[in-house]
Amino acid sequence: MQRIRLRYTKRGRLRFTSHRDFQRAFERALRRAEVPMAYSAGFTPHPKVSYANAAPTGTGSEAEFLEIALADRRDPEELRALLDASLPAGLDITDAVEASTSGLADRLTASVWELRLVGVEPQEAGHAVSAFLAAETVEVTRLMKNGVRTFDARSAVAGLEVVDESATAPADRPQDTPCAILRLVVRHLTPAVRPDDVLSGLRAVADLAPPVPAAVTRLAQGLFDEESGSVTDPLAPDREAVLAGPSKAAGPAAAKAPEGAGSA
Repeated sequence: MQRIRLRYTKRGRLRFTSHRDFQRAFERALRRAEVPMAYSAGFTPHPKVSYANAAPTGTGSEAEFLEIALADRRDPEELRALLDASLPAGLDITDAVEASTSGLADRLTASVWELRLVGVEPQEAGHAVSAFLAAETVEVTRLMKNGVRTFDARSAVAGLEVVDESATAPADRPQDTPCAILRLVVRHLTPAVRPDDVLSGLRAVADLAPPVPAAVTRLAQGLFDEESGSVTDPLAPDREAVLAGPSKAAGPAAAKAPEGAGSA
């Protein structure tokens, strides 16, 4: 059985698809592309697909990950192209690598998010970010499955800054409309702190309230490097294990040594 790890996106209007919607679309793509899937045992066999840390509905993403198990071997790049052609535009398969190490989910410890705040001056956003980072705790409230819960949104935030909007502004956005762009690095803790929790925290500490909902996009997710503050590519260890050859890829050391490599 061959395992393939895929990176995919949620762009444009497809950011409003739920995780269940994506699952249905992906399983249809597997059938259209005639992928030789391995199936679970039992009375109702299912294709072996493992999803990892899906982005919330309504947020875009450039870095979603999943793993599939195949009954017959396939070239990862050819498989990527077939699946990408079988999915709607916006749900794009951007990377594929044979799984040569264990623990993909264990390497998804942090995410990098872009928060686009149309109608907010960058200077105003900068004051709010400074107040948020200066606070020891920032309590926010969110409705969860078990009811309303209050938790600290500050402890999960490893980085938050205002970035230069001029380099990332869409060509069709009116130039006279202010827009603050925040870059957020958040660790994957329990309970999970989402970008909208950080926005609630900015409102709590500095009364920052964008006039329109923020456009949120996950730019990367992977292993958080405490020393550099960066988030590394979670597929890099698999690429390095393949390049090292079968003997090294099979050993436990191959699964651990490369984890700090490959900045996103």
